Amino acid sequence: MNYRHAFHAGNFADIVKHAVLTLVLQRMRAKPTPFVYVDTHAGAARYDLASDAALRTGEARDGIFRLIDHPQAPVALRPYFDLIRSLNAPGEPIQRYPGSPWIARKLLRGQDRLLLCETHPEIVHELRRANAGDKRIAIRASDGWAVLKSELPPPERRGVVLIDPPFEAKDEYARLARGLRHAHKRFASGVLIAWYPIKTRRPVEEFHAAIVAAGLRRVTIVELLIRAEPQENEESPRLAGCGLVIVNPPWMLVETLTELLPWLAEILAQGPSAAARLETLVGD
Repeated sequence: MNYRHAFHAGNFADIVKHAVLTLVLQRMRAKPTPFVYVDTHAGAARYDLASDAALRTGEARDGIFRLIDHPQAPVALRPYFDLIRSLNAPGEPIQRYPGSPWIARKLLRGQDRLLLCETHPEIVHELRRANAGDKRIAIRASDGWAVLKSELPPPERRGVVLIDPPFEAKDEYARLARGLRHAHKRFASGVLIAWYPIKTRRPVEEFHAAIVAAGLRRVTIVELLIRAEPQENEESPRLAGCGLVIVNPPWMLVETLTELLPWLAEILAQGPSAAARLETLVGD
């Protein structure tokens, strides 16, 4: 598959990824010591939900527009919603949606640091324009996989690494497992977050097995399915859901997600088999 952010901004997968990222960064802020946030496949700082790309798929309609004004939305989502609203005019309909670089920038403190990696020249230009003058932020026009070796461990000794590849390559699951292994080998105490799509179950199970075989510890799996998973032999399976691998989840994150995920599965469902999954893949 080819998962390009501009076509899917504000959809269910963004909600899972960005809601969890917001919770993680809030937990990191609880301690006064500095930390670094590394985004290996940053994407743009913000997205226009009225753009041709976003309107072509219309995925925000069944994503963030279902949630942001929902009267029963859990309290845990409020900081995430506040970040979205801060990017839009007060009292106006939501038109702009933040990418992970925007979310991280808004949640980092003066003593913290951002490292954003992106290969697409237009997106690199947009990131530099959006973050001009902010000395906390370094933007690399380079392959984000390389920083998992070259930039870890960070001098801060505390940090969050988000690995969110576009899944353009056929071996992306295997590459993602290797990337987690490299990052964990160099930064075993870091919070590592890896996003992955779910079409059929077999490649996901193989991906999880590779993580277990790599010897990672304290690994939690977060998944949201909005419809039934296609059969393995289906020629062009639709995206059924997405998942996150979280290594070293911060304090109380799992407890918060235990309450949050079932509600998201109910509200974002696009079929009768919508479901949420939260489990420990590897313990301490």
